[in-house]
Formats: sequence, C-alpha cells, structure tokens
Amino acid sequence: MRTVRIIDTTLKAAETLRGATLTFREKLEIARSLDRLKVDAIEMPALTGGKADTLAVKTIVAMVSGTVSGTVDVSEGSVEDTWSAIRDARHPRINVTVPVSPVQMEYSAHKKAPALVEAVRAKVRECRNVCEDVEITCQDATRAEKDFLCEVVSSALEEGANHVTLCDTAGVMMPGEFADFVSSVRSRVAQAAKAEWYVQVHNGMNMAAACAAQTVAMGVDGVKCCAVAGELPTLSEMAQFVRLRGNDLGISTGLRTTELQRIVEQIDWQLNEQASQKSSASRFDLGVSAELSNVCLDAGDEIGEVVKVVRQLGYDLSEEDNAKVYEAFRRVAAKKSFVGTKELDAIVASTAMQVPATYRLESYVINSGNVITATANLTLEKNGEKLRGVSVGDGPIDAAFLAIEQIIGHHYELDDFQIQAVTEGHEAMGHALVRLRSGERLYSGNGISTDIIGASIRAYISALNKIVYEEV
Repeated sequence: MRTVRIIDTTLKAAETLRGATLTFREKLEIARSLDRLKVDAIEMPALTGGKADTLAVKTIVAMVSGTVSGTVDVSEGSVEDTWSAIRDARHPRINVTVPVSPVQMEYSAHKKAPALVEAVRAKVRECRNVCEDVEITCQDATRAEKDFLCEVVSSALEEGANHVTLCDTAGVMMPGEFADFVSSVRSRVAQAAKAEWYVQVHNGMNMAAACAAQTVAMGVDGVKCCAVAGELPTLSEMAQFVRLRGNDLGISTGLRTTELQRIVEQIDWQLNEQASQKSSASRFDLGVSAELSNVCLDAGDEIGEVVKVVRQLGYDLSEEDNAKVYEAFRRVAAKKSFVGTKELDAIVASTAMQVPATYRLESYVINSGNVITATANLTLEKNGEKLRGVSVGDGPIDAAFLAIEQIIGHHYELDDFQIQAVTEGHEAMGHALVRLRSGERLYSGNGISTDIIGASIRAYISALNKIVYEEV
C-alpha cells in the first residue's frame, strides 16, 4: 500500500481565502488542528520581515509534530531568515518557489530563462547548505516551455532538492491532460527518481480534486491541499477519494479521518469573512484590534515603541506612569522571547495609575447553575461603610459586575475583559484584567485569585478605584 502525502497550504493561502486576516492566536489554533489531523506537512507563507510573523512560525514549529515547510521566493526570499524560523521543527523543510511560465518569469522574477536557472541553482544550493529537506515548486508549470521546465527541475535536483511540485496555476487542464503532463515531465528529468513529486492544482474549472486524483492514480507522491474550499483541492475531497478508491489503487493517507469533518468546520469558521468580522464578539477578546493582537515587543524595544503601543491600546498615561510601565516591561521582556498586547495590558493594569483604594471587597456570594439564573450578593467597603448590592445576570461574572454597578450607582462601559490561568493544577491561580471606559479615557485593573470570579471582581474594583481617584 502506497502512502500519498497530504501537504496543507491553509496558512499560506489564508490571506486570499475569503479576505481573512488571521490573528496570531488563530494561526496557532489552525496549525494545532492540522497537526491533530496528521497532515504530512504544513506550509507556511513567506516571511514578511515582521516580528509577529516570524514569532508565529517559531511558535507553530515548537508545537507541531510533523513537517513545517518555510517558503522562500527564488528571487527575493531570505534563506537565512526562513531557516532561523523553522530550524527547530522536528522535520523542517524549505520550499523554493519559482515562476516558470514566460509571463510569470517576466513580471514576478524579472529574469530571463538562463538567469532564472542559475538563480534556482544558487538558491537551492544555499537552502541545501542549511537544510536537508528542500523542495522546488514550479509555479504556472503547465504554461511553461517544457524543455525549460525540465531544465529548471533538473538543476534543482542536481543541487540537492528532494521534492518537486508542479503547479497548474491556471487550473484549465482536464484530469487526463494534467496527469499526462506530469508523467511527461518526470520521464524527461534524468534524476526524477531522487525526489518525491507533488502536484498543486488550482480550481479554475472546479476540477482540481479530479486532476489531483488522476495524478495520484498514475503515481504522484503527494497533493497540495487546503482545509476549506478555495483554489486547491480540500482535505475532505482527497480523503473521500482515498476512502472510496484507495483499496483499488493501493493507496492510503495518514489523515485522521474520524476528526476531519469537525476540525475542517472549525477552520472554515475561522477563515470565513463574516466570522472573522464577528470574532471580537466574545467579551474575552474585546478591545484589541486584529492589528494590535499581532504586536510583539521584545527586550530590544525602546520606551518610545512601548509607549506607542500603550497609546494604541487606548491608555493616556503620564510620563511618570509611562516610565513605570517601561521598567516593568523590561523586567518581563528579559525573561520572555516576546511581550504581546495582553501582557502589556496586564503590566499597565498592575503598574500604572496605582491609587488608594476607595472601594474594598468585603465579601461576595455567587449562585449559578444550569437550572437557575446567576445571582451575585456583594458587599463593598467605602470609608468604613458597608455597601451591599444584589443582582442577577447572564452568568456569575456578569451578575457580579451588575451588583457593583448597583452599589456605586453608575454604569461604566466594559471595554475589555480577559481571564487566564497563571499556574497549573486543580488549585491554579487565575488572572483577570478589566478595562473600563470613562469618557474618553481607559482605566484598567487586574486581580489574581484561585477563584476566577473573585479575580474578576477584584480586577473590576481595581479599575473602578482609578476612575474614582481621577474624577474626585
């Protein structure tokens, strides 16, 4: 039984799939899901030079068990940067993309045929010096001059490439035509047996899956797929093909098909434009734009860059508070590879605008369950006086916040609310961060407790005390 490789390009294609722009967290979640499906390789997009971009790849590399393929353009891509991002993968691969049709050579690579062949040799040689697993992807191969295409592939194999991908970028070939094309190229490349051969078929005529299936039946080693419907065959389509015809053709895949449908639906939701626009609907993610969610600061950033991000988060701090935040940031950054916006939020909450406590939490009683409405009974202390509030809400934390509003007799807009575990185990400490908006200013507070409801209440009161102090 021959195993057909499934190479997933979802993260690489995400920018064009339905206009989706993935946040840092979404990239990690998709990569983790693909790894659970046991795809043979996860292709990453070419690096753009941003810290968040590189960090996302490094983080994905650390958490997946399969092959991670970094993309390098033959003309402009940096092998050094790409290798630095993927080198710690269990199975790193560098994929050199080459435009081989006359049109793409002129407009993408800006090279004539002889110069492009030499560029391929140099780039593959450079990749092979650092990575044992090197792939060459011939873009728009079906519209290339076949002699030239075979020369490019042969040159790459001579320099040590061990994977070849032929692309029908236009997606206009019939299944039989494309299979014959691939077989013809393989037969004319002297060192073809040294490499695994993959196909990447675009869905110009809604026949991408059929074309890929035909090449697999004729001996191709792998197929480039996407988790959701788009330009390439989907994981589900290829899994269905192998399920129905695998025994007849003597082929199988390593995909975990029992989880395929559920995971694909999750990824589809994340990449759906409408879902992406609604992704901020969760009150645990409010207040931070997609752009800011990808901000990553490190120990090398100066105070000006840190203060800029703090202002983008909505805080208008004094010079003294900015200095305090920066000092706290440096302490955190010295122990971590990066500091994201949520951590910076927590630093602001715990460092800036520290004020005397006007309100103190005396006690709280929360009742909730799946058959009763959540209620909160809170007692706060203000200037020695005990103030009590009782409220119902949509969940225990909502009820608690409404009880506080009842006590103070004022409603403040909840701009952001985040909760997370800071330790592990049954007695884990929970951290909560609350941002309240009063007028045009934001005030943040944080709370830590083994009880996440208690941590949330303390975070709200911390932010409330800053508002009261400023407005008195």
